[in-house]
Parts: sequence; structure tokens; C-alpha cells
Amino acid sequence: MARKILLVEDNPQNRYLVTFLLEKNGYEVVVAEDGEEAISAVAEHVPDLILMDVQLPKLDGYEATRRIKSDERFARIPLVALTAHSMKGDRGKAMAAGCDDYVTKPVDADQLISRIKDLLGDAM
Repeated sequence: MARKILLVEDNPQNRYLVTFLLEKNGYEVVVAEDGEEAISAVAEHVPDLILMDVQLPKLDGYEATRRIKSDERFARIPLVALTAHSMKGDRGKAMAAGCDDYVTKPVDADQLISRIKDLLGDAM
């Protein structure tokens, strides 16, 4: 059975590319386009891992992460910040919100898949 990944991304091009990459590597992908949809999607689909953009409409990725991680049902789901923010302090801000890892855009495909496998404990 394929591992399920929730991709939270508002940019259609980024959504398409990351979805393609994940599906090519055997993952099932559920998509949310903003932080509010992300919270609903976690409850509905209970993914194995979450990729969370931080710049989102309605509810940003930091707040969505805090809300997801504060719910004991979902606190152990690995959550990766997937963001174009790569300034000093951005990684710390994501980790403080509850992210388990931090990947910058543009995404390095091999690096992202390697990180996902590490977080899920999947064999390389």
C-alpha cells in the first residue's frame, strides 16, 4: 500500500511538479491549497507525512502547522516545511512552529525524496 503524503501548496505549478515527483516515486498524494484546507485534509485522510508551504492564503503554513501538531492525533505525523524562504532565521521559525524538517524551493528532487524516505523510515 502506498504511503500517503499531504501536499499543502497554493501555487499550481509547484503543486503539479511536486505531485508528479511524489507519484513517480510511488506515493499517494492528497492536495490542499491553503492552511484551512490542510487542517481538514489531515483529519480526513490522516497522511503518513505532510509537505507544508509556509506562504499560504487564509491561514499560513506556520499557524496550520501549530494547529496540526497541537492535536495529539496528528502530532507524530512528520511535517516538512517546503518553502522559498531561505533567509537566516527562516528554518528556526519553521522548526519552532512544529516542523520536523525544512526544504527550500526550488526543490531538489533527489534531496526531497531522500528526506521523505528518512522521515518515513523507508528503505532507500
